[in-house]
Amino acid sequence: MKRYILYGSLLALSSTACNHMLDVKPNSFSSGENYYSNEQQVLRAVNGAYGVLQNLYTSDYWAMTEMVADNTNYQYDATDRGAQQREEIDEFLITTSNNYVNNVWAQLYRNIHQCNVITSRIDGVKFSDEATKARYAGEAKFLRALHYFHLVRLFGEVPLITKEAEDPQSAFTKTKGTVEEVYAQIIADAKDAVAGLPPGFASTETGRATKGAALALLGEVYLTRKDYPNAAATLQQVTTLGYSLVQQYGDNFNPATKNNPESVFSVQYNAGMETEAANFIFVFGPRNGRKDLTGFNGLLGGNNIPTPSIWNAYEANDKRKNESILLYDSPSNAPYQEAAYFGGKMPLIKKFYHPPYARDGRANENWPVYRYAHVLLMLAEAINEAGTGDPYQYINPVRTRAGLDPLSGLGQAALRDTIQHEMRVELAFENQRWYQLLRTGKAQETMRRHGMEEKARLSRLSSASYNVEPYKLLFPIPEREIRLNGFGQNPGWTK
Repeated sequence: MKRYILYGSLLALSSTACNHMLDVKPNSFSSGENYYSNEQQVLRAVNGAYGVLQNLYTSDYWAMTEMVADNTNYQYDATDRGAQQREEIDEFLITTSNNYVNNVWAQLYRNIHQCNVITSRIDGVKFSDEATKARYAGEAKFLRALHYFHLVRLFGEVPLITKEAEDPQSAFTKTKGTVEEVYAQIIADAKDAVAGLPPGFASTETGRATKGAALALLGEVYLTRKDYPNAAATLQQVTTLGYSLVQQYGDNFNPATKNNPESVFSVQYNAGMETEAANFIFVFGPRNGRKDLTGFNGLLGGNNIPTPSIWNAYEANDKRKNESILLYDSPSNAPYQEAAYFGGKMPLIKKFYHPPYARDGRANENWPVYRYAHVLLMLAEAINEAGTGDPYQYINPVRTRAGLDPLSGLGQAALRDTIQHEMRVELAFENQRWYQLLRTGKAQETMRRHGMEEKARLSRLSSASYNVEPYKLLFPIPEREIRLNGFGQNPGWTK
């Protein structure tokens, strides 16, 4: 996607559907007070808000949600030191000028500004029916809630902007909203989205937010806030909307079977359309994989390399392991310490590697934001924490599909640990692990232990790596934003 920073205007994208799929191919952008005057123009604006969502999931967001945790690290290359800032994130050595952090912050607020234009102008537009108007407003509010949910978990207190900015200078306030204020806005937006969006699977063009997506988001917000009764009640509603687990776990990620009944909300990519292709595997693939791995003809990123920790987390006979991780066997792996643990093989994320669809820097996978399996596991967690109801009816179908025995008779504490383990392996590499560790209060303990394991096997790591102080559980607000806007830095971050 082309990137535009627009204030007082919005990227206008194609409004036509392609085989009933959301088409966010860039076309042009329009601005001015007179542009948002009819239903079709608002639709283009909403499609534009989905379009910029693609940028987030193909940029640096994965580093702050997955590689920062214990599921993945990076492939160190002594001949190329241009990627040190991603390494800082993995090792908890970042500074306030880290480009990855700055890029994610800027992208999230760019996306929020897109949504704010829609919510600020839609009331003044006449629609042929109010249901369509409510739907478009609901889509914008769902996306805004999603972006703020990312921000508040990554940064804590952040500027809370819900109105269209008239010019770049007025885009940011000089104060930050409290965590409570940000969550209150997220919940309000998500509730409005639930009220305005159509029901669930197959109810609308593929790729658009639905009531099911908004309920999944709202349920996760309640779960994060430890409001377990509301989390359970909200997530329970998703189970009535026609979603189901697909028979084969890998079908969730295979481009040939994407947008199936397990997909509650996915970011759409299309390798057949200009600027619409996914690029995950080219960022994640082993740096030396271009010669022997099908579909690669250039230098790969070597990011998000699966760790021994996640490799060993799978139970024996868990079918998800072979669908999630591939061991790349090549003599060219020899210089890389990351391959030594795996007998000279280099691990890569198989979920996003489907050779028939990956070539010339273009791939066709969607990015899963909410899957029905995720909803079921969150529901099991909420019910177990609330102490009422039967959580096994939600976790066991997920385990059964993976080829594992169903569970029964565990105490609350034991089941809590089991659910978290199940969530880790089910959602591995889907940008959920760091949020899970934060939500359960296990981030500092887990990452310190992981750091000891990593330093024991990777001699390149310094003694300063993985010094996970409590303040590092929030990322620093980019130094540039502090300097330009004058609000305070997160505690503990001084440089």
